[in-house]
Amino acid sequence: MTENWLHFVRDTTFTEDASKIRTGHGPDNMATLRSFAINQLRAAGQPNIAAGLREMSYQPFRGPLDLLGLA
Repeated sequence: MTENWLHFVRDTTFTEDASKIRTGHGPDNMATLRSFAINQLRAAGQPNIAAGLREMSYQPFRGPLDLLGLA
């Protein structure tokens, strides 16, 4: 996956370009967290990142922990 494709996914799914986080290390940290979420969903076999995020939101305190194997 090229860097441009990852940015496209981050921007369309997380509206990264509209983020208000602009100072210090904030933008880099948020980009890293968004990329981590995308990579974890892809590793779990989720082909559609937006659908995967919606699925995780149904159980916000359980779903992400299950995905990471921490529950």
